Amino acid sequence: MSAVAPRLAALLEGVLGAPLPVRLRAWDGSEAGPTGEGPVAVVRHRRALRRLLWNPGELGLARAFVAGELAVEGDIAEGLSRFWKLGRSSGSLSLADKLAALRTAASLGAIGPRPRPPASEARLSGRLHTRRRDRQAIAHHYDLSNAFYEFLLDPQMAYSCGYWTQEASATYGLVDAQRDKLDLVCRKLHLEPGMRLLDVGCGWASLLIHAAQHYGVEAVGVTLSAEQRALGMRRVRELGLEDRVEIRLQDYREVVDEPFDAVSSLEMGEHVGQDNYPVYAAQLHRLLVPHGRLLLQQMSRGASGANTAPGGGAFMESYVAPDMYMRPLGETLGFLEAAGHEVVDVHSLREHYVWTVRPWLDTLQDHTSEAISLIGEEQYRVWLLYLAGAALAFEENRMGVHQILTVRPDAEGRSGLPRSRAATLGADPALDRLRADASVVDPARASVPAAGH
Repeated sequence: MSAVAPRLAALLEGVLGAPLPVRLRAWDGSEAGPTGEGPVAVVRHRRALRRLLWNPGELGLARAFVAGELAVEGDIAEGLSRFWKLGRSSGSLSLADKLAALRTAASLGAIGPRPRPPASEARLSGRLHTRRRDRQAIAHHYDLSNAFYEFLLDPQMAYSCGYWTQEASATYGLVDAQRDKLDLVCRKLHLEPGMRLLDVGCGWASLLIHAAQHYGVEAVGVTLSAEQRALGMRRVRELGLEDRVEIRLQDYREVVDEPFDAVSSLEMGEHVGQDNYPVYAAQLHRLLVPHGRLLLQQMSRGASGANTAPGGGAFMESYVAPDMYMRPLGETLGFLEAAGHEVVDVHSLREHYVWTVRPWLDTLQDHTSEAISLIGEEQYRVWLLYLAGAALAFEENRMGVHQILTVRPDAEGRSGLPRSRAATLGADPALDRLRADASVVDPARASVPAAGH
């Protein structure tokens, strides 16, 4: 029987509608495709072909990778970038192409019933963005394993884009960038001792703890993840902050104990959906006191063209963040203004996300055995694909992320903002960085506004 790889290459080029972007190795050890340096796609099982026949494009490729039937040797990000471009650009096949693909697939023993999706694929029920379904969507990703997130993230448990005030070095890394991000948020919110802060989608309490420790606020966080709340409360107790930090297992629509002096929501707005975003924006406005500030950190898509994948694409929607919805920045600003928010500042952090994701990906790849022991081989492949794909999406400007600062004007339309921009936004953390070993509010610092105010 002839070697599998050349026949497989012809089949894949027919299905994808383009020449193979990487060298290919088949389950019989044969190879085909471009030679030279670069990643190698390894088709370990003919079932991968069956998945592509049933689901040509990104979903078929993703399922085969997650199932372990398709792998990439070499630079995973480069290999995925090449295949992702093909998967997203592949159009519908002509009847002749389909028949030719079927003949080749049959000769390779790949014809058969639709393979079951991998077990880690999301299976939600109910109407989109009901409170019950939103809990399912959040649990799918965030209730995976607290031990895994502790392994992957920095000690502050910050799971959002960092703020890199310096290049990565032996003395400045992810821990510092996340600390600088948390401090940047607090400064933009103009937090002061005694203020009441609400963090919507509080994660494992990174911002709550930072704001309580260093700014003396009373902090309330809400999350739909029981695992996040459990770990967050453990951290709060260990730090002796129970009197200043509260974490609730609660939907943002259920918060009724307003007003709050400031509200934050870091990378949670993507999960509320397009139809519900006006409800989200109006609720955040209602919860604020007049002159109170809102800081949103939120991802965007579609700025450079049509937003054809608001959920991030078939892989993201099926395995990572089901029901997520991202839109161009301008649309989000329109929703906020319609709800009564006055937009004060928009700050792009897109490339900061590349620098944030890469250390997470390095941790995953450098400690493969530990990661697999925590979440299993299938979820490990999901995360490998997710982080490599995310780094590329931000690097290639297919996704963005912004900090959006707004204020709630009073009844007369006054914002209460300082006259200068520097005083409004606060000093840059690079100029006056908080030390990570501080565990309580410094009385001297608490009595003096941060530089720039």
